[in-house]
Amino acid sequence: MAGVPERLLSSSEVAKIFGVTRAAVIKWIKTGKIRAIEVHGRWRIPYSEVERLLLGEALRPRRVAIYARVSGSTQRDDLERQLQALREWARKTYGDVEVVEVTDIGSGVNIKRRGLWKLIDMARMRQIDTVIIAYRDRLTRFGFEYLEELFKAYGVKMVVAFQEEPRDYMQELVEDLVAIVTSFAARIYGRRSKKYKRVVKTVEEAVKDP
Repeated sequence: MAGVPERLLSSSEVAKIFGVTRAAVIKWIKTGKIRAIEVHGRWRIPYSEVERLLLGEALRPRRVAIYARVSGSTQRDDLERQLQALREWARKTYGDVEVVEVTDIGSGVNIKRRGLWKLIDMARMRQIDTVIIAYRDRLTRFGFEYLEELFKAYGVKMVVAFQEEPRDYMQELVEDLVAIVTSFAARIYGRRSKKYKRVVKTVEEAVKDP
């Protein structure tokens, strides 16, 4: 038994489905965005092509947040480089999508960053549907998976644009190590104790050793 022929739509019908002009659909055909068949001198678009584009539109984010972080105020140039790289990545990946930029200047182990909580608030209020970061530890030094699950619960996808960090981020690791040791020493000994000051001084001197 022969299969049922696939439904073919005119360019005007497709234009109505996507809310664009017929000329726009013709342009899609000529640029290869959508496959069409010429029947008696007129373009006809298989319904499977319409479904493919509709699915692509549904998966495409409506509003994305790009998040960049550096550990100190002396790294503002690096912060701007991160943002520029993320802007270009978002444009190449998602096209002309609305982008909101969120930044932080602070340690990756600090959970009280304003930018981080702004991201969470926007996710909770359904103001964004995707968060793009350059590297995993730009969002947080520890517990990335927990934050990823939190955003997912709000229907927000976490995207890591790049995989390997530049070598100069090693300095941030050192600074975060000092912050962690300082925090634990303060809890154990108290910030006014001699032991606390001795531990912090020892760690700071150790990381200065080339």
